[in-house]
Amino acid sequence: MPLSDSVPDLVLPAPDALKDSGALQDSGVLPGSGAAADSGPDALPDACAAPDAAGARIAVVVVTYNSAAVLRGCLASIALGAAGTRLTRVVVVDNASRDDSVRIAKDASADLPVQVIETGRNGGYSAAINAGTAALDLDGLDAVFVMNPDCRFLEGALAALAGALAADPGRGIAVPRLITPDGTLQASLFRSPSVLRVWVDALLGGRLSGSLTRLSEKITDPEAYARAHEAVWATGAAQLLSVETIRRVGPWDESFLLYSEETDYALRAADAGLSTWYEPAAEVVHLGGESDSSPMLYSLLTVNRVRLFRRRRGTLAAIPFFLGITLGELLRTLAGRRTSRAALAALLLPSHRIRELKA
Repeated sequence: MPLSDSVPDLVLPAPDALKDSGALQDSGVLPGSGAAADSGPDALPDACAAPDAAGARIAVVVVTYNSAAVLRGCLASIALGAAGTRLTRVVVVDNASRDDSVRIAKDASADLPVQVIETGRNGGYSAAINAGTAALDLDGLDAVFVMNPDCRFLEGALAALAGALAADPGRGIAVPRLITPDGTLQASLFRSPSVLRVWVDALLGGRLSGSLTRLSEKITDPEAYARAHEAVWATGAAQLLSVETIRRVGPWDESFLLYSEETDYALRAADAGLSTWYEPAAEVVHLGGESDSSPMLYSLLTVNRVRLFRRRRGTLAAIPFFLGITLGELLRTLAGRRTSRAALAALLLPSHRIRELKA
């Protein structure tokens, strides 16, 4: 049910005007928990004042599925995160939640230009993003921010990301610095998937391989998160996509359901000449981490890594990639990790692979 055309854009004041608004406290995020303090290399003021950022017309797409426990805090943080930009629409796309997610989203319309889309099924993250994007008038936008409901904006995050995109037309995706609720850095950047990297990870383990700089797909070096730079791909929980990117890259691939869809999208954007830019001046709190504890989700994540590599590199190149992933999960299964046991079964037995998500 689309909003009436009479609903105006929400033009938000610069971050300083919102410092005492209480939105962060209401959303459960502690001010000053990350690098967005008034001093230090990741301070926000310069980024928020970047050319064209203040006038950026931005819509936000939030994907929900039984997200009542976290959605209210997410929505409460949007106004502060959008400070200094023109927030045109907040589209909450619900994947057949059985809790109060839809009611919470509709209640937020008193403070935000909210539109709720009920898909009637749990088609996954990509399907929800596509539904949310399709509901927007891209001609009236500069960028669209896609996010999980377990994310919380810190002050001026969208202006910083919009400024990063505006600074270079070759940038198509801008991603923030993700932190945990206590301000700890959450590694969210990745290098290109490769056969060498999966074998190093299999034999040494993720944490040890991550310390070997370029031999790991996941970037764990804190210094890499202290400066703005181009990345191959980033966690899909919080991303700003330029309208040009949405038009040139097309829809997100719904066949992945969950996981690897953001990798696929970033790689397709790169194919189209549009890079992913990491901007540490923008900070977002991410509660996340369910895939590490859920056997079902971890198995889907693991299988999708192989599917994406095969799709881009071909079956022959994917064989050693598959073997490296399988060896790694076998070794972790022998060490007693139950999520790896589920992943190993899904890798070796097609009948154990997830074909659809439960509604």
